[in-house]
Amino acid sequence: MTVIVRDLRPEVPSDVEGFVRVRRAALPFMVFTAESVVHDLTRAHPDACFRQFLAEADGEIVGTAQVGLAHDSPEPGQGFLNVYVDPGRPRRGTGALLARVGEEHLAGHGASRVLAWVLDEPDNRGFAERRGYRASRSAHFLRLDLANGTLPPLQDPPPGVELRTAADFTDDPRPLFTLDAEVTADEPGDIDAEFTDYEAWLEETWRHPLLDLGLTTVALVDGRPAAFTAARTDGASRYTTGMTGTARAHRGRGLAKLAKNASLHRARAAGYREAFTGNDTGNGPMLAVNKWFGYEICATEVRYARELD
Repeated sequence: MTVIVRDLRPEVPSDVEGFVRVRRAALPFMVFTAESVVHDLTRAHPDACFRQFLAEADGEIVGTAQVGLAHDSPEPGQGFLNVYVDPGRPRRGTGALLARVGEEHLAGHGASRVLAWVLDEPDNRGFAERRGYRASRSAHFLRLDLANGTLPPLQDPPPGVELRTAADFTDDPRPLFTLDAEVTADEPGDIDAEFTDYEAWLEETWRHPLLDLGLTTVALVDGRPAAFTAARTDGASRYTTGMTGTARAHRGRGLAKLAKNASLHRARAAGYREAFTGNDTGNGPMLAVNKWFGYEICATEVRYARELD
């Protein structure tokens, strides 16, 4: 069996379908669609030097990689490389070939460090460590059975607080950009992020095909966005929260929990059957919130880093 690595061609349906199939098999707790894969590739910021690679064996797509630079980081040279191989086709050198091609791409664009998420399993961790990567932080994937589980009862907002949806901001989403930038800056991670490019945020986040404006919920305090939960859906049965957070001045009031609860209730009413989210393992407050909703840990991943020569 000969494995080749090449770029995903967004205009070729079989390429996109193969990418989605492999990712869903390797990461069943994440939400992907053909439309979202194409959007991620074609709408990426030019400074990200973003590419999606496919590993092909005898005409079949057996592995994928997403590679790019963290263009919104204040520290230059931070690259990311996430490799996933079809679980039914392991140990054939596919992952190593994808990683090598990805690292060469990043090195050619000035990356000094590469970060990669690896599922917390012996084979996956061993793969990263043999390539010179060192483990750092970890994060959990969590799943909630929306169809059969029991959500906490809805609560009335406290005085001065109003719940709205992102759909109410279609004429001017800038207040949500400002809130998202503040929350993202405080999110635990190996790479600091600074959202300063409003147009890039509109293109990459606001117009993302998975973002559900009707389920994304915002808590307003005295008419201004103070907390939110960003809802993404596949348009069929799967719902996920991409970000939940609160502005610094309003933390400790339960506003993010209020927004997320409202979003989950509406998602269930709309027919979504599974809800997913992710949490840094050290983020105790958010893990406690998600446990309150009924989420259960379904997998863990570890962030690995390697310095490029």
